[in-house]
Amino acid sequence: MQAIILAAGMGRRLGEYTKDNTKCMVPVNGVRLIDRLLGQLSEQQLQRVVIVVGYKGDALRQHIEQNYKGPLHIEFVDNPIFDRTNNIYSLSLVEKQLQEDDTLLIESDLIFSDRLFSMIIDNPHPNLALVAKYEAWMDGTMVRIDAENNIVNFVPKAAFRYEDVDQYYKTVNIYKFSREFSQQKYVPFLKAYCTALGNNEYYEQVLRVITLLDQTDLKALQIGDEKWYEIDDKQDLDIAEAIFANEEDVLRKYYGRYGGFWRFPQMLDFCYLVNPYFPSQRMADEMKANFQTLLTEYPSGMKVNTLIASKCFGVSEQYIVPGNGAAELIKILMESSHGKVGFIRPTFEEYPNRFDEARRVTFTPRNQDYRYTADDLMTFFADKGISQLILINPDNPSGNFIPKADVLRLAQWCEERCIRLVVDESFVDFSRDFATNSLLDDDTLKRYPHMAVMKSISKSYGVPGLRLGILCSADTELITATKKSVSIWNLNSFAEYFMQIYSKHEKDYHTACAKFIEERNSFESQLQTVPFLRVMPTEANYFLCEVLQPYTASEIVIYMLKHHNILTRDCSKKTGLDTNRQYMRIAVRNHDDNTRLVEALRKFTR
Repeated sequence: MQAIILAAGMGRRLGEYTKDNTKCMVPVNGVRLIDRLLGQLSEQQLQRVVIVVGYKGDALRQHIEQNYKGPLHIEFVDNPIFDRTNNIYSLSLVEKQLQEDDTLLIESDLIFSDRLFSMIIDNPHPNLALVAKYEAWMDGTMVRIDAENNIVNFVPKAAFRYEDVDQYYKTVNIYKFSREFSQQKYVPFLKAYCTALGNNEYYEQVLRVITLLDQTDLKALQIGDEKWYEIDDKQDLDIAEAIFANEEDVLRKYYGRYGGFWRFPQMLDFCYLVNPYFPSQRMADEMKANFQTLLTEYPSGMKVNTLIASKCFGVSEQYIVPGNGAAELIKILMESSHGKVGFIRPTFEEYPNRFDEARRVTFTPRNQDYRYTADDLMTFFADKGISQLILINPDNPSGNFIPKADVLRLAQWCEERCIRLVVDESFVDFSRDFATNSLLDDDTLKRYPHMAVMKSISKSYGVPGLRLGILCSADTELITATKKSVSIWNLNSFAEYFMQIYSKHEKDYHTACAKFIEERNSFESQLQTVPFLRVMPTEANYFLCEVLQPYTASEIVIYMLKHHNILTRDCSKKTGLDTNRQYMRIAVRNHDDNTRLVEALRKFTR
């Protein structure tokens, strides 16, 4: 068996990364694609490797000749018109070699698991295409397969139909052709296709013609959960570096994305904190039905969106300002704060990170579960001279919760001292008795004008993609100043429409929150069966867990990601947590996902 690698393309979409090199010379986590590929091929029993070069071909050839010291016999074929042709022409240049042996055909802009070559070589079928079930990030040639894994059609971009995606598989661009298949079918059709339609085509089109005209014996081999990525642009490169990061860097690569994990559709995300049971399918369908309008029309300005937010959350217009996520409002609030500000740690770091370190006054509870009460806060901050106190309730990551009556006692204490109390209740709807725990009503706000209430709509409403948050206070000067600090079009049309229709779905929301609490109780019981975790009580949609000796949070988190494609949060270095102990934060998802996580944790061994 031999391998043919197509490496003539220019890779324009990678911008500066391919200014001086072809795509396969781009490094992923410090290793060039071509070096990784040749290393993987070296593990196979191959007679030779033929590389078709074009753009920056001399540099590629020189790099391989100087750096590759393995057992492969490598030959080069030049495509002199790489800038005017597509890969069908590159393959036609090696049609002679293609007919001389069984062949692995590989595109050079791929990064993939070491197992893929053995999977395709060891499979008894002589003609195979590696395929992966369609996911939203995929582009290029798709195939349809039958129950026996025969490829019945190649679907080019022009024929792609989003309503058929459940039936599509993406070609991984690694093929195995027998010599007989190349001699008797592929090469004859390749010649005819190039003669009829020219050289600015793709070699998969030849396979498409063959499947339409004849029983090809070309089968699909599904790769399942094996990792792979095709690198066409900068975003692809960034994602590939996360997927294939080594253990020292993998968490930094993932955590540094701060979201966007929908680009990893097979991964279970137990880091980001949203309601698994809302929005309902009915609400999602209503938004889908209006997608075209929301996509192509401008949203309303601040005046109208304030009115809609007032209707949605039951707070008077003069007391509420909607934001492009709570993060926009937190930034404005903290950067306009004066004097000393009180913080409780461990906590959601967006608040202290937005404030001058020299003027922070920090309270840290001195108990193993990081519990604290309103009385603890009043005692600690009584003589600290603070002008503002930040309370996340329930807190993140501890899950500590101060009941509403005690929060109002704290608010009264702050009123008497002219201290602004900022209560972030983004997670309050996950608490028991959630229907009565919120501070968002006019009477409460008017009674405590030194209090401001922040709420991220992402969390309990399960819509982080909308980027929606609110700040409420009877301090109308604060609200007016905040409105002046945001853009007039700070909300998108989807966020506006969500608020517009929410009242029709409010009953479903309350049902979802009640269902969530039941699932959290069940999940807590499951987590408590994991012998190396100490699970702390919570009123939020996550558990702070101490990882017991001799294990470390880092090794467990890396194990879960590498072996089970489950992302959890290592909190051990979070400010305020005991540096002599190890901690993980685990979000609550639906029952099936939670069970999968617990089963994976139980399999962990060193």
